[in-house]
Order: sequence, then structure tokens, then C-alpha cells
Amino acid sequence: MLKNYFKIAIAVLRRRKFFTFISLFGISFTLTILLVLTAFIDKVVGDKYPDKKRDRSLYITRLSQQGKNSTSSGPPSFYFLDHYARSIKTPVAVGISSGFNGTNTYVNNKKIAVNYKYTNAEYWDILEYEFLEGKPISKQQVENADKVTVITEDIKKEYFGDIPSAIGKYFEADNVKYKVIGVIKGVPITSYMMYSDIYLPYTVAKDNGYKTNKSYQGGYYGILLANSSADLDKMHDEYEAMVQRLPVEDKKSFDHVYSHADTYIKGYVDTGDERHSGTFIVITAISIFAFILMLLPTLNLVNINITRIMERSSEIGVRKAFGASSKTLVYQFIVENIILTLLGGAIGVVLAFIALQVLNSANLIANLNLTINFTVLFIGLLVCLVFGLLSGVYPAWRMSKLNVVTALKAQ
Repeated sequence: MLKNYFKIAIAVLRRRKFFTFISLFGISFTLTILLVLTAFIDKVVGDKYPDKKRDRSLYITRLSQQGKNSTSSGPPSFYFLDHYARSIKTPVAVGISSGFNGTNTYVNNKKIAVNYKYTNAEYWDILEYEFLEGKPISKQQVENADKVTVITEDIKKEYFGDIPSAIGKYFEADNVKYKVIGVIKGVPITSYMMYSDIYLPYTVAKDNGYKTNKSYQGGYYGILLANSSADLDKMHDEYEAMVQRLPVEDKKSFDHVYSHADTYIKGYVDTGDERHSGTFIVITAISIFAFILMLLPTLNLVNINITRIMERSSEIGVRKAFGASSKTLVYQFIVENIILTLLGGAIGVVLAFIALQVLNSANLIANLNLTINFTVLFIGLLVCLVFGLLSGVYPAWRMSKLNVVTALKAQ
């Protein structure tokens, strides 16, 4: 039976090539956009380089102080992370790093834009960067405020050119020369807590903010590492209890201090607003975008399918006259529509693959290599099936309600 439906579907598609082209274009274009978006989200959320210990880590990205009429929100300070977050008992390590900041450096009269980040030594114990050369910044180098740096392979090529090794050479930024002790595989800027071009000990920071800034807010991120994933809930609860005991810094403006040690996803989208969950906002925005993206071509396909039904009214009348039930006709048309959407989906997958190759080649986001994996393909298949059902149910229902006499007279 399915074989016959498939033959009928192909015959119908070939009968009106223009309508078929419009249908396939709408389906394939929609699926291409959704697959590219899904590949991007999957890369941002699912890529565990360099935080391979994510299953036993909690991330501190925001701290906010809120009152009735005012709110102050931003990354916590180094002092807060080193003094308060470190005071809880469960973490076996507390990694601290600044947000990345930009500066310029010059080599052979060429200006190079460079992003730099300050870290403590435990940062390198928690995160597992892939070292192509050398080693990470040590605790002793941090304590001595040694002017050393770990750089990415991209910045090595841009600054030093094609040389066998950059270890022991000096990289100048902000008129300060730093000795290169390691070269790592870079991370994309979408991993904003770990991204940078060069990494420096926090003790070499010119502004000495880690010493002078005793307030809760600053410009740093924290990673709490538990001994095992079983300790995450305990570590989370300890951190929450510690934050609840904090006194408000400015009692005239604020009455509460909020900060959370969250899993990677929650920490990544944390807005610092206790009234609106960052995760909920992101999921809602993506869902609305996907819904609108699917709605327009679905409505277009529904209209095209209704037109096709009217053209096939005589066929429907004949089949009904010979005893075909409405259920059989509905089933046939839905199967035909799913075949159409799967065909458009196959084209969409090919177009998505080409689009991802173009985006990767363009290097719009450094170190972000998008791919179509099993997760993305499964979502694409699911979208095709949903697309086929949504655009086929109403036209199929309309078709099943056609009167036999009316359908035959339409010829």
C-alpha cells in the first residue's frame, strides 16, 4: 500500500512542477535555517572543550544586588570569589578568571587585536586545554607575579609567523613583554568564560583590582570543582547558604544579594535578574523563532495542498464511488505529504551541510567549527515529520469531506 502511495505522490509532484518547486523550496529553506541554528546551539551547549569536568563543576557568572527601585548586576569580583566562594567546604578547587578584554599589539608595523584574560593557577587544574606546546601557568608563577603567558595557536601564527615553537619567546602587549610558556588550541568566543587569545596570571594585572576592589562585583568568573558529581547538590546548597548570609553593601539602595553557582547551561544564560530566568528567556526566544519560521512555509504548503486537492477532486470522487473510505483517503494524502516533506528535508540537509561548510570557511567566529551530527539529524527528521503532519492534516480533512457527486461534477 505504501508503495502505491509513493508512486501516486511522485506522479502528483511531477504533474505540477511549479507548485512542487515552491513546496520543496519552502520546506528545504526552513529546514536549512533550523539545522544551522541547531548545529550552532549544539556546539555552544554540547562542546565540552576545555571544561571536560563539567559534570562535577558549578559556574559563578553573575552577582546582583536588588532593591525595590534599583538593581545592580554583573560578574563577581576577584575578592568575592577568592574570599567568599572559596570559604565553602565542598569544592576541591576554585578556578577564577577575568572576562576577556581587548588591546592592541604590533609586530613588523602591523597592528594585531588581542584579547587577554587573567587567571589563577587552579583555573588550569580544572580546565583541560589542549596544549600543543609547553605547559600551563603554575601556582608559583602566579604568586611571584611572573610575566608569563599562554597563547593560542592562532595568535602564535599571527604574531610569530610559521615557526616550530614559540616557547621561551616574548609576546608584547600594552608595552609589557610576557614570556610564552604554553600554546593551546583556542576556544570560540561563544565560550565566553574560557575564551581568550592570551592568558596571564591575575597578579600581573596593571590595575591591581584583585587587591583594591573589596566589593562584591568586579569582572571575574568562578568555577567550583567538586570531588564527584554526587557532591554537586551539596556544593550548590552551601554556596546558596553562604550568599544568603552576605550583608548588603549599600543598604540605602538594595536589600538583597543574589548569586548562584549553577550548571554550565544555567550559568551561561544567567541574566542576574531573579524575576526572569535566563534559561526560560532563551528557550522561549528560540521556540518563538522556530515556530514563526515553521509557520509561514506550513501555511504556504497548506494552501498549495488545498489547491492540489481541488485538482484531484474527480480522482477523489471516483475512489469514493468505488468504496474508498474517508479514513483511507486521509491516510493516503498525509503519507503523500510526508513523502513530500521528507524529500524537501533531504534537500534541506544537503543545503545545511553546504551552508555549514561555507560558514566554517568564512571563519566568522574563530575556532567555532559547526557540524551536522546525529543530534542535529534527528532534530531535522523530527521537524520534517511534524512539518508533514501540520501541513497535511487540514487539507486531508477537507479532501475527505468532498461530496461524491460534487467531486465528479468538478471534472
